[in-house]
Amino acid sequence: MAPNPTTAPVLFDRALLRARQLRALRFGPATFLLDRVADDMAERLHAVLREFKHAADVGTPCDQVCDALAGRADQMTHVDLPDMESEPLPLQSQSLDLVVSALALQFVNDLPGALAQIRRALKPDGLLLAAMLGGDTLTELRQSFAAAEAECEGGVSPRVAPFADLRDVGALLQRAGFALPVTDVDRIVVRYDSAFALMADLRRMGATNILVERRRTLSRRATLLRMAQLYGERFADSDGRIRATFDVLWLSGWAPHESQQQPLKPGSAKAGLAEAVKGLKR
Repeated sequence: MAPNPTTAPVLFDRALLRARQLRALRFGPATFLLDRVADDMAERLHAVLREFKHAADVGTPCDQVCDALAGRADQMTHVDLPDMESEPLPLQSQSLDLVVSALALQFVNDLPGALAQIRRALKPDGLLLAAMLGGDTLTELRQSFAAAEAECEGGVSPRVAPFADLRDVGALLQRAGFALPVTDVDRIVVRYDSAFALMADLRRMGATNILVERRRTLSRRATLLRMAQLYGERFADSDGRIRATFDVLWLSGWAPHESQQQPLKPGSAKAGLAEAVKGLKR
């Protein structure tokens, strides 16, 4: 079933995202974040002691995840996220044992709908393991641009995409029907010579501004220079290099199955809270 377009606000221009990712591939992509996530994903899956026959990589922009997980599943298929949110993911119901995704879900307009579709595509006891940018990602750039625009232009335009936080993602997994949901965050701090070097890397990631409400005119030179100056004043280390934060949110969940550990039913505990507290006081 396709997600309902009337309930999901359209924040991202996904056709523009695809165009910028293709441009980044042509001119030489910056893949250090994706490389790290792919290695971490392989390590996390190594701890899962089971075999996966049919797997899908949903939305990962390059081949790093498929390469890192080579041999982990009998069959691995890459599935693109659709440009139009009204289009369903090309996944058959209960057809997959494993779904992975790396650095893609943060640019989905209807994340609850996408997670629900992935959940339906998993066989009972199938696993979702995904990583997406969230939390305080690029908070330094966001703050510096906001301060520079307010000072130079008397207003602020949306420059950096809004990111989900860890609690929101955990709640969305439960809402989508995943059992045993787990979330955690890996904070990566990258240092650059200047804000302009950071922005060049973002272009090479295909991760520049794709907000539908983005500013459509070129930024003023004075605003850009002031942004870089403020960035250096507020977020530079003692050697003059600036910091850029990338929060990678990890999420995992299982399609429900009777073999999984189940929570106790209300009232089924053998000892009450009062008895437990008494025991601690002895």
